[in-house]
Amino acid sequence: MQLFLQAPGKEGPRGLHMSSVQTHRGLGGLVYLAFAGVLGTYFTFAAVQGDYGMFSRVAIDAEARTLADERDRLQTELAQMENLTHRLSDDYLDLDLLDQQARDVLGYMRADEIAIR
Repeated sequence: MQLFLQAPGKEGPRGLHMSSVQTHRGLGGLVYLAFAGVLGTYFTFAAVQGDYGMFSRVAIDAEARTLADERDRLQTELAQMENLTHRLSDDYLDLDLLDQQARDVLGYMRADEIAIR
């Protein structure tokens, strides 16, 4: 490859000015950097606020804690219901519980009792 030195303003061997070749290189680098910057910004935004980003992760963790608390509450309620069901079953009959349930459901009370509401 031959290197031609020229005076300013004169054309090179292919008819191009040397300054225009350098401008194209600078513009290509600028386009490359702009594209890389936009791509980096997009991925950063997606990592923070996207469907699988940090904010979504925090929301999912909060919902998981809420659902775990509700599950624990429901398990406690289920255990209480199973206890009451067992106490009213044919194998084990709690007469006090039966009397309480009859009073609550049917509204019965003895003649010597006073109802306070």
